[in-house]
Amino acid sequence: MKNTKFSVYIPVLLAIFLVAGILIGNRLTRNSGSALSLRSKSNKMEAILDLIQNAYVDSISTDTLVEKTIPQLLKNLDPHTAYIPAKDMVGVEEEMRGNFGGIGVQFSIQNDTVMVVDVISGGPSSKLGILPGDRIVTVNDTLLAGKGLKNEKVLSKLRGEKGSKVNVGIKRKGFKELFDFEITRGDIPIYSVDVSYMIDSTTGYIKVSRFGEHTYQEFMEGIKRIDQQGMKNVIVDLRGNPGGYLNAVIRMVNEFLDKGELIVYTEGNSQARKTFQADSRGAYRDKGIVVLIDDFSASASEIFAGAIQDNDRGWIVGRRSFGKGLVQEQIPFNDGSAVRLTVARYYTPSGRCIQKPYNKGNDEYYKDIMDRAIHGEFQTADSIRYSDTVKYRTLSGRIVHGGGGIMPDFFVPADTLGYSEYYSKITQKGLVYQFALDYADSNRKELSKLTTSDEFETYFQKTSVLNLFVDFADKKGVKSNQADLKTSSKIIDNQIKAYIARNIIGEQGFYPIIKNIDKTLLEAIGKIKIPIHQNLTTVVTK
Repeated sequence: MKNTKFSVYIPVLLAIFLVAGILIGNRLTRNSGSALSLRSKSNKMEAILDLIQNAYVDSISTDTLVEKTIPQLLKNLDPHTAYIPAKDMVGVEEEMRGNFGGIGVQFSIQNDTVMVVDVISGGPSSKLGILPGDRIVTVNDTLLAGKGLKNEKVLSKLRGEKGSKVNVGIKRKGFKELFDFEITRGDIPIYSVDVSYMIDSTTGYIKVSRFGEHTYQEFMEGIKRIDQQGMKNVIVDLRGNPGGYLNAVIRMVNEFLDKGELIVYTEGNSQARKTFQADSRGAYRDKGIVVLIDDFSASASEIFAGAIQDNDRGWIVGRRSFGKGLVQEQIPFNDGSAVRLTVARYYTPSGRCIQKPYNKGNDEYYKDIMDRAIHGEFQTADSIRYSDTVKYRTLSGRIVHGGGGIMPDFFVPADTLGYSEYYSKITQKGLVYQFALDYADSNRKELSKLTTSDEFETYFQKTSVLNLFVDFADKKGVKSNQADLKTSSKIIDNQIKAYIARNIIGEQGFYPIIKNIDKTLLEAIGKIKIPIHQNLTTVVTK
């Protein structure tokens, strides 16, 4: 009976096995076909994407996969080849172009509130009467305040396309009601020359923070202004300058070199050598020059310093520069993204490539600055280890090294004098900046009468801001002691005064005051009149 019943199910079971076999066979056939196509394609990346799209177990967007894969692929090249997604291109282009769409204010988040620190003259906010010290409390009827408020959120609300409108609610001291402004966003400049002023009767100073599209024009405006005030020597400060446009730095260096003197040359595996030389039209070939650099001076900054050093045109003062000697070319894609591909290396006039090694990977590459500090390079030039042992020579025969940044002619160690436990605590909490902002805001009516750094210096002689700060820090939980104050009082006092002046008259107030504790700048002032001669060794340690 059992056998009879089983025999009834045999045809059904055979049918099920047959269908299953067909399905399995089809799947194997499809996989086999994919494998065959994989072998037949010469482009593995394209073949893998086809395979994922046609045979992967889950539904997946290959476009998303590509977006995530490209940066990983480029990591196998050099540290500066990079992929820029379409969503990031606007910010990148704004940075290089030198302007963005916005309302024209500089702000600071203080006590969970957005305070206007400065208003750009002639900008959208300035034209409507928004003032330093105003609090921005609403944007398009949305509250813009509260714990955890970040700069990124504020920027996202205030920035936008030129011509677009934004409604801003302003709280102003002395008034109970809010002031409502409808602001039409405009082009807001991103300045790359922070300041230019005369340090003394013959020495000018100009600080360049980046090399953008308009940097050369800004530089020329700044240096012309101090030249008209009797400049015979100029200190060009490139500390912390990460670089930028090659064209900008070439035009700037050209102002200081004689006709035919080499500025820089570039060369790559697929790019023939390109040479850039001075054209004799430089307006400042008769001026003395000193260039300041540090560990974060990179790329175009190093081209500038290398050209001045190799042509024996002027002194380089500070610490060894970053060591970026690679040239990137930006190639756009149809979707608005782009890749910045390294296409060549640049070489200083003596023939040295100042690019530091990157064969150990990106993490080790960027950790190099920390390693320098650990093995003592920030404190003494003797500890510096050159990756390129080849010696190069300047026009007058002085020895210089390549393969790891520009080494200054006069090495100035990182200044740790004035550091104490008290100074460390107030710095970690940002108390100097907070106090300066509060003080400037509370005394704005009186301080607004001051228009120069000299007037601020005179004002501070009558007011002990250091004592006021000590009380402020104490209320913030950082108590002082006589020993630490004796050690750190000079640096704290000058920082407070410089930040207060900056909050009222900008960088023209900040830099002349902070100069008093800027060891590298003070060193440069002392060296600017020393003539260059062949017997000077490569590095002079202070």
